[in-house]
Amino acid sequence: MYISFWLPTVVLGAALAIKLPSILKLWRDPLLRAVGGLLVFACAVFVFAAPKTIAWTNRVTGVPNIAAPWVYSLLTALSASWLLLIIAWRNGRTERSAQTRRATRWVVSVYAGVVVALWVLFALADVPVEQIQDLDTYYANTPFMREEILLYLLAHTVACSVTARLVWNWSRTDGLDAWLRWGLRFLGAGYVTNLLFSAAKLTAVAARWTGHDLDWLNTSIAPSAACVAATLVAIGFIVPHAGQYLQERWRIRRRHRSLKPLSRLMRTVAGGREPFDLRATPELRLIRRETFIRDALLQLARHLDDDLRARSYEAAVALGFERGVAQTLAAAVTLLDAVEAREQRSRPHAQPPAPEHPASPASASPASAAASLSSPPRADTTYLLREIQAVSLVLRHPDDIQAVRARANAPAESLSTHE
Repeated sequence: MYISFWLPTVVLGAALAIKLPSILKLWRDPLLRAVGGLLVFACAVFVFAAPKTIAWTNRVTGVPNIAAPWVYSLLTALSASWLLLIIAWRNGRTERSAQTRRATRWVVSVYAGVVVALWVLFALADVPVEQIQDLDTYYANTPFMREEILLYLLAHTVACSVTARLVWNWSRTDGLDAWLRWGLRFLGAGYVTNLLFSAAKLTAVAARWTGHDLDWLNTSIAPSAACVAATLVAIGFIVPHAGQYLQERWRIRRRHRSLKPLSRLMRTVAGGREPFDLRATPELRLIRRETFIRDALLQLARHLDDDLRARSYEAAVALGFERGVAQTLAAAVTLLDAVEAREQRSRPHAQPPAPEHPASPASASPASAAASLSSPPRADTTYLLREIQAVSLVLRHPDDIQAVRARANAPAESLSTHE
């Protein structure tokens, strides 16, 4: 059972790359600093804990097994970063800043002391035989090295236990974003799996103390558990950002696609298509489509019939549509009528015959002259401009629009017939 150390390194590196812009931009934010430190130490642990890197470190320094305290120190720093992350998450509010600083200083002091102790113990220990993969069990009974192994495992276990419990409790709180909740669940699963790493190591070491051989827990189960745990933790950081990003991209594309029927209808008004550029971002394409539609709607303002819209709304309600849908259907009927009216007026036709007794300019009153020069009153376009997506979606149901339109025009046609 073996999982390459480079798999979690790649996943952790991806999580760091995703978070790095925010970390650099908002470096003064303690939460982002804690996340950055955690990901950096996690990547470093798996880079330097790989068997080939361990052998290289020992060879370059010329000190047998010096990679051991170095990797233990990185793992201890990673454990401290877990606690610092939880402190920043849970106690980051302004009114608790003093408590946050005290807890941060306590964690840094304790785990820095553990790192110093690891190097002192290694200097006192006699470990001349290089061990690449099973150092913990090979030197489990060696003075000072025994204490060093136990110290780093206990520091790791305590940090992991506290972090796992707090993350799981937080993931069950109300009001969390769905993506954040899933991210916390992955983090919690990662920290629980990290406990399996510590349990396997401690069990194998304790077996050596009692004269038994369970080295396979140290050389097989523990490294694999560490790799799985690191991958889960990295996914926990990636999921909220990647999920929110993909959800936003999907929302933008869906809105862009939903505006297509209305955009197609507005081509007859604008006399062409909306601007298109293959290199444009989805956000820019959406803005261009919305601007194209709203500009065309403003050109239709004088052709909109508010009376028809009111009759259409009543007709839609009478047909059993919910009031919000009825309002949208009425807007669509009015919009289609305005487009048709504009097309009819733009077609060339014969001039109307001159009146038999035209009024002379002198006999025309100033009020009537001003009225003849003024433009027709503009209809209210507020709803159309605000609810372009709803109107565009209802254009996908021409049968409903036709039914509302026929009912709205029926009374007028009937009255005209009787007269």
